Amino acid sequence: MVLHPSLKNCLWLSCVLRAPKAGFRSTASGALIIQSVSNDVYQNLAVEDWIHDHMDLEKRQVLFLWRNSPAVVIGRHQNPWQECNLRLLRQKNIKLARRRSGGGTVYHDLGNINLTFFTTRKKYERMENLKLVVKALKALRPQLDVHVTDRYDILLDRHYKISGTAAKLGGTSAYHHCTLLCNADRFVLSSVLKSPYKGLKSNATPSVPASVKNLFEEDPTLTSEMLLDAIAKEYATLHQIDHHITLINPADEMLLPGIKNKTKELQTWEWVYGKTPKFSVSTCLNMVYKGSVLDVKVNMDVKHGRIEVCHIDLPEQWLPPALYSKLVKSLTGSKFCPNETTTLATTLLGVCPQDDELHSRWNLLCENMIMLM
Repeated sequence: MVLHPSLKNCLWLSCVLRAPKAGFRSTASGALIIQSVSNDVYQNLAVEDWIHDHMDLEKRQVLFLWRNSPAVVIGRHQNPWQECNLRLLRQKNIKLARRRSGGGTVYHDLGNINLTFFTTRKKYERMENLKLVVKALKALRPQLDVHVTDRYDILLDRHYKISGTAAKLGGTSAYHHCTLLCNADRFVLSSVLKSPYKGLKSNATPSVPASVKNLFEEDPTLTSEMLLDAIAKEYATLHQIDHHITLINPADEMLLPGIKNKTKELQTWEWVYGKTPKFSVSTCLNMVYKGSVLDVKVNMDVKHGRIEVCHIDLPEQWLPPALYSKLVKSLTGSKFCPNETTTLATTLLGVCPQDDELHSRWNLLCENMIMLM
């Protein structure tokens, strides 16, 4: 791969990026290939937002190359509880991010390459972008059986999905981004993209399951660097520019004014969870207590990630109605979130009568409620 982090190149990039209120705007025209030096999903998604918002795409098209440490990325209109195993994400310290484009949920790690094609809305053409990727793969390994489908996926051996697609179309600007499975951890991928939550009803955009395979499983001699270089070369040839990749640091506020605020916004609970379309939970908790099974019906409506309506159908003799009605009252308006519910439950436990039996039953109910989240 040909990279140019030279002094001359850095000075040129600095001039382009520091143009007042213009970001990437400059008098020069043509295409640009950049690669993030960061593996942080929020920083890299922020770069996409920054280029989309600041760059004059009438003058300069951009190919943005990036890779992330383990993360699950959901589409703009998706429900994370419906799309992935949030408990497993927390256990494995895998980040959850919501992007601004539509489409389905994907798993990222360093074995996954991400490509973003920036153009004007008029020049937006995702099929041509994907054909470029396929052409690059075939140039690198002619024996690979890869092709683009009508659903804008790239399949390997006519069956295995190695690339998914999403896009954002603005008023005048647009971008199309896609993944490329190189050597991702397929066991973790399949585990985290399997929702264990029951009784969810939502109009959120659902992901379409697919069989996947890594390119490295087909040809172990490939490397991520080879693939990135091949795609960059094909892009450079198409746009008649020099074949080189400019490195960029998404944390550099001097080069990308305002980028830190964009990154912080993408990390907030209000964006990642609060942007979830309204959904409901209707389920029955089969709670086991001292050898007996107690069925507890729970119905909740969740809007903007917060519990709007909550009903718990519990036998009066098992817990005093006044006690669990306090739980219902406290949950209403709170975040649909295990941490917040745990705090509420602990606080309420402090005002319960000092009765061991009562405390055991209370803890069991709260533990099961938390498991719903």
